[in-house]
Amino acid sequence: MRINLKNKKALVGGSTQGLGKAIALQLANCGAEVTLMARNKEKLELVKKELNVDFNQNHQILVVDFNDFKTYKKIITNYFNSNTIDILVNNTNGPKGGNVFEKSIDEYQQAFDLLFKSVVYTTMLALDSMKKNHFGRIINATSLTVKEPLEHLVLSNTIRAAVTTWAKTLSLGVAEYGITVNNILTGIFDTERIKGLNNLQAKEKRVSSETILKNLTTSIPMKRLGNPEEFGYLVSFLASDYASYITGINIPIDGGLIKSL
Repeated sequence: MRINLKNKKALVGGSTQGLGKAIALQLANCGAEVTLMARNKEKLELVKKELNVDFNQNHQILVVDFNDFKTYKKIITNYFNSNTIDILVNNTNGPKGGNVFEKSIDEYQQAFDLLFKSVVYTTMLALDSMKKNHFGRIINATSLTVKEPLEHLVLSNTIRAAVTTWAKTLSLGVAEYGITVNNILTGIFDTERIKGLNNLQAKEKRVSSETILKNLTTSIPMKRLGNPEEFGYLVSFLASDYASYITGINIPIDGGLIKSL
């Protein structure tokens, strides 16, 4: 089985590092033309240079800040005024960690704008051309915490759960157009985000970050963190014709960590 995404156009959020970058690299390797989205222009340009161009793709960058929804809305609207896409990967940076007693109502609103409003707004813009072409892939990078919440990630737990139920509802309305909508429940991957969360927990518990990492690794049945490349493989499959009958589901990729079915 060879995944061929030649002549497909993809828009990938948070794509200067971690999972977003791995997704973009893999989609380009499969032939897709990728638009990278993130807030740091210099990093975007560097990643763009790494993208495969064996299929004569014209990759692009889009400088956005998911934390500023008002400005993001203008930028992404302008993008879709002159661009169409076949594959949308909704992936943003996560909100700061913290438990239910530490977060204010304003922080919930900020997390809602970051994780939910940006996803819904971008998706609705992308759907117009997808419906016309009778092809589309909406892939949301969420978290396994929507099924098994972690105490120190209350904002992510809450808002990402809303994304998954919204996506399920959307999948019912667009299936007849050949558009699939799926959520990836992300486990623990070797990324800067995880390192940052580990450092936060280490500080709170007054232990070393190495201890936190060791405990995390021990808790995973495969006894290792995920490689971002592995995440990119899953996204590429879901973006392909091979996944045309898969929609409205949550797919964990976590080395067996999640305990619920």
